[in-house]
Amino acid sequence: MTELRPHGMTELRRTPLHDAHVALGGKMVPFAGYSLPVHFSTGIQDEHRAVRRAAGLFDVSHMGQVEVSGRDALAFIQHLTVNDAAALEVGQAQYSLMCRETGGVIDDLLVYRLGDSRYLLVVNGARRAADLEWIRERQSVFDVSVADRADEHALVALQGPAAEGVLARVAGRELTGLLPNRHATGSVDGADALVSRTGYTGEDGFEIRVRAAEAPTVWSALLEAGSAAGLKAAGLGARDTLRLEVGYPLYGADLDEEHTPLEAGLGWAVKTEKGGFVGRDALLGQRHGGVARRLRGIRLEEKGFPRPGYPVVVGGREVADVTSGTVSPELECGIALAYLPAEHAAIDTPVFIRVRGRDLSGRVSAIPFYTGGSRRRG
Repeated sequence: MTELRPHGMTELRRTPLHDAHVALGGKMVPFAGYSLPVHFSTGIQDEHRAVRRAAGLFDVSHMGQVEVSGRDALAFIQHLTVNDAAALEVGQAQYSLMCRETGGVIDDLLVYRLGDSRYLLVVNGARRAADLEWIRERQSVFDVSVADRADEHALVALQGPAAEGVLARVAGRELTGLLPNRHATGSVDGADALVSRTGYTGEDGFEIRVRAAEAPTVWSALLEAGSAAGLKAAGLGARDTLRLEVGYPLYGADLDEEHTPLEAGLGWAVKTEKGGFVGRDALLGQRHGGVARRLRGIRLEEKGFPRPGYPVVVGGREVADVTSGTVSPELECGIALAYLPAEHAAIDTPVFIRVRGRDLSGRVSAIPFYTGGSRRRG
């Protein structure tokens, strides 16, 4: 969910785990205003494969965390987001998006229902300030309080088929009963934590929220508990290749204000039947009238690295640009996402990606590209 592009900020912020990353040999890069590890000593592919086969531990403390509480909290969340937050029970989370009146995506996010009138919005780090401003501009007619909690709490993501066993050892309890998109409070290595069975990799796993001061101790405890199982610290690079293999969109690359959730293939998260919300009329019109372009996967049939911005070519004509692309460590071929015109968006349609002046053949692919993940279904 976080834009994998540097933002040119000269004074970078540090997460509570910065020193731990440096001590582990993390290659630190500017990202969303923070100094974060793109990879550690063994490299992106090694970290990627650790997540697919065992487990990886990510620092995602740069993500925005906005708490909304008060009598009108649900009504306010319903107004801001496209999914139906009324369907959430306390202890559940859902994927959603915030849109402009035009239907363009401001951000995608997770909505957690913490209590009867208390919600947590976890938003993309690169959009933290813009999202907070957007939310606060719209709160005046609602009886709610809006609080920025990002500096108070750290977030770590423990992902992979071994994640449940590793976390159970540190938390001192079984976690089989914590279903996907559910969250619970408890102790992790003695720290009060909010633990959710969510993630961005296509693998089973958890996202763990603890107070900032306690994050280094929890991080170390998880690494130690998982060492025998093959757990590795992982950086932004592996997070990107993992999410792309399973077709998860990235804000700032595959999602932006110029494209709608329906064009991005996220119509399942848009609940126009729930009533009014920002962007509903535009999305309802698009749902009835159809979309002219669709975010699709492309799988290369020739060796090549399809990078963002490379042209997609059909019949000798450039019809789109790659929004995200990589060479899949699991599939060992180039994979990409692009907004294709509807007439070229059917699965298995032959296309080309122009890589350094060469048109490499590929086909429109169903996503996820990789279907062997351990992610549990709720």
